[in-house]
Amino acid sequence: MQIEHLFPRGETAFSFEFFPPRSEKASEELFETIRRLTPLNPSHVTITYGAGGSTREITRELVLRIHRETDLAVIPHLTCVGASRKEIAAILSQYREAGIKAIMALRGDMPEDAAVHPSTDFHHAADLVSFIKAENPDMLAGVAGFPEGHPETPNRLKEIDYLKMKADAGADFICTQMFFDNHDFFDFRERCEIAGITLPIVAGIMPVTSRKTMTRMSELAAGTRYPARLMKALSRAEDSRQFESIGIHWATEQVLDLLDRGVRGIHFYTLNSSKATISIYQSLGLIKSQS
Repeated sequence: MQIEHLFPRGETAFSFEFFPPRSEKASEELFETIRRLTPLNPSHVTITYGAGGSTREITRELVLRIHRETDLAVIPHLTCVGASRKEIAAILSQYREAGIKAIMALRGDMPEDAAVHPSTDFHHAADLVSFIKAENPDMLAGVAGFPEGHPETPNRLKEIDYLKMKADAGADFICTQMFFDNHDFFDFRERCEIAGITLPIVAGIMPVTSRKTMTRMSELAAGTRYPARLMKALSRAEDSRQFESIGIHWATEQVLDLLDRGVRGIHFYTLNSSKATISIYQSLGLIKSQS
């Protein structure tokens, strides 16, 4: 696979992220979501990976099922913290033999019980990228970017240095963590240009659809910054439906601005739901209303 297959020049590619379901019911609900989103013709979909590889098997099973049962290009997340070279090589071999052509290469978070993995052969995502390229030269490797700053790297100069290390190790594209102020993304993109990072940069968008989700994402993605203007608008919501509508409208305006300014890709954090993504597509005229 060539990078142009995922991000054709002169176009903005759209992609979606899903997480592995933990029950048969959730699995069927996810595939219903995938069925609804497939007509939107995403460039690819990604599947997340639990801390310390905690969802390794169900991630792999979901990746292979999507690969078998749909026409979607699927890119699994792969974290390396606490993993051995032998373990990572085995996973890559399974994916390669199944026809998976790209990986999201991430360091990952240590599990809560860090003693479970006292040592690792990989200390940084750049180490994983290098290993992927050495073992599978034709496999694409995506890496994470942090427009609002990496929660463990308050020094923004070092943050870009670390990203440059991943690019120099052979990364093919960057997908950012979610952000809610486009200024943060454009500033990040310019700092990448200054550092000589020329990879396609994909903007991560997650519509805020409930107070519960908003709180949960603040806990999971430390450092998530909700602009005061967004919080003020959400504070006026009289019920959950209005709250969701405001969040989707905000995300729609973000996407419109990104499109107008030539972003290479937009990645929707779907939370395994199709409603918000379809609403944004409809509002922007990217699809006709679905009955």
